[in-house]
Amino acid sequence: MSGNFDYRILNITAHRPWPMPSSPWVMTQTWHDLLFAHWPIDAAMLREKIPGGFELDTFDGQAWVAVVPFHMSNVAPRGVPSLPWVSAFPELNVRTYVRVDDTPGVYFFSLDAGSAIAVAAARAFAHLPYYTADMTVEADADWIRYRSQRTASGAAPAQLTARYRPLGDARPPENGTLEYFLTERYCLFTLDSEFHALRLDIHHPPWPLQSAEAEITVNTMAEACGIRLPAIKPLLHFARRQDVVAWAPHRTK
Repeated sequence: MSGNFDYRILNITAHRPWPMPSSPWVMTQTWHDLLFAHWPIDAAMLREKIPGGFELDTFDGQAWVAVVPFHMSNVAPRGVPSLPWVSAFPELNVRTYVRVDDTPGVYFFSLDAGSAIAVAAARAFAHLPYYTADMTVEADADWIRYRSQRTASGAAPAQLTARYRPLGDARPPENGTLEYFLTERYCLFTLDSEFHALRLDIHHPPWPLQSAEAEITVNTMAEACGIRLPAIKPLLHFARRQDVVAWAPHRTK
């Protein structure tokens, strides 16, 4: 351990679907109290929402969209100490799953964050669709109360109000299962300003997943991205903590 970030994760690599990049990683992050809320979505509809060069990744022909609330700490460049007023803030994303050059990864429709500095840096550095938001995260017994209201000027309104909690013991997902497909992903894909595909690799231990329950009272996050979620209960998973390192984005070709 160094500070609050667990650098021992760099030695946990047997689970990875491919080796870690040979170049140095550039950033640390710690994700806390994360909820994966997944809905099945019509694949034909979702294909229209992703870049043309990206292949929609499905599980047994089914596409999925997730709304993922959590909060972060230890967000800092390599070798730079974490600063309490800069390195810790809530984040909320809407994502699906793609393949580029047959490599599975995550595609983000939107990412909201409670830090204007982080939003500006992520937009410039990683070319990701980040938005500022007014966000609060509170622990209430074993529940996590989460509220987010997008504040970015000119952006589509988007809001989440929910509470959620873990159920049962934490364990890593088994390879070949839906849970593995939805969570064990070690890169993301986006487009740069010239519409070239970018890949950003990450590393973390296997996800310590727990079942979860949630009470979602307001959720317009996917709708703001032009995606209508089905009127069914989502598939829910919770993770208490995940330490992560990330590499600089690079063009895939």
